[in-house]
Amino acid sequence: MSSSLSVLSNLGILLPAVESQTADYSRVYNEHCHRIYSLSFWMTDNELEAEQLSSNVFLRAFATNSSPRTEHIDQALLAEIRELTTIGNLTLSCSASAEAGKVYGNVKRVHLERAVVELPATEKLIFLFHDVEGYDHARIARLLGLSEKESQFGLHQARVQIRELISQMS
Repeated sequence: MSSSLSVLSNLGILLPAVESQTADYSRVYNEHCHRIYSLSFWMTDNELEAEQLSSNVFLRAFATNSSPRTEHIDQALLAEIRELTTIGNLTLSCSASAEAGKVYGNVKRVHLERAVVELPATEKLIFLFHDVEGYDHARIARLLGLSEKESQFGLHQARVQIRELISQMS
């Protein structure tokens, strides 16, 4: 601690402010850490990369706002993901195969997980934000810079692709 910080701390001026800010950081981090790590893991499919991505998300979020809300943290997540991969353009244009239509009764969790991981980045984010996190299409569209119709189309394409991938695994 530098001498001026030490003096201020000894006078009782700095410590309460630092403790208060640390408590705020901790509260925000604890509120969002599991969600951000989960999304990071789905996007990277690697524990170490997910941990690094999560750390970068919180560093970015706290650098732009001392008390970030969910939307700030989501924007930081998207900024970090954009550095890893291209998102924003829908990449799929597929139709359901006859085999994919039969995938309803015996889907194993591991097959679903593998299928989600294999989705293109934009569709994966739309699927995760909508079906896992419960975001509405308006919020997803704002985050990804898409229209609501594109978000809906991306979700449909993600679900079709998931069924297709699962049918190939079974």
